[in-house]
Amino acid sequence: MNLLGIFWAVGCVIAAMIWEGGHPSALINGPAFLIVIAGTCGCVMVQYPIKVFIGALKRFGWLVKPPMYDLAAQVSMLEGMATLARQQGLLALENEIAKIDEPFLSKGIQMVVDGVDKEQVVHLLENEIEFEQHELEQSAKVYEALGGYAPTMGILGAVLGLIHAMGLLDQPDKLGPAIAVAFVATVYGVGACNIIFLPTGNRFKGIAHDVAFYKNMILEGILSIASGENALQLKRRMEVYTEAHH
Repeated sequence: MNLLGIFWAVGCVIAAMIWEGGHPSALINGPAFLIVIAGTCGCVMVQYPIKVFIGALKRFGWLVKPPMYDLAAQVSMLEGMATLARQQGLLALENEIAKIDEPFLSKGIQMVVDGVDKEQVVHLLENEIEFEQHELEQSAKVYEALGGYAPTMGILGAVLGLIHAMGLLDQPDKLGPAIAVAFVATVYGVGACNIIFLPTGNRFKGIAHDVAFYKNMILEGILSIASGENALQLKRRMEVYTEAHH
């Protein structure tokens, strides 16, 4: 649905252009694309380490398939482990760890089984959540930076195009098309900023929030199990998250 929004916005722009009698091919310009898109990427690579920049580009696929979390399934699994721990002790959970497909939950339960102090478990898992949040926020900031530089690079491309157009003053038949092409760079810059880069950055912030919400729910469940609470008590803890999610 997120990627559909980009196509919808671009489609509206093209439809309006056709409505006014223009032709979409007028927006196709290689030099303008090179200046705006490649130039903007270069600016961001100055601002962020290449590893962070590439990581953000790889996550662009989240617009098509964002991380999906089944809160109900995790709550059910936590309730089952809470019941098992109450009946047979925490060591009985060791056989259940292999069945867990969520690495964060698996790591937390393993620490509980190993007898790690609850405060230490909280500290380690909260640190993991914080580090992951920092990484996701960096990706969001990369797209915000792309959105910040793109319009300026568009203006730069327009100015360079106008410089070229001024050299055609003695050829009036070529002057008009040259000026039109010059402004394509501005369209690229403003369009990429407001249709792709800034919305993507804001979407990543939303995904980061969802990830933190999910991981904090699991952490709460792990602490409940470590404290020896029964499945009903754990379920009550989880209701805060499941109800908020709906």
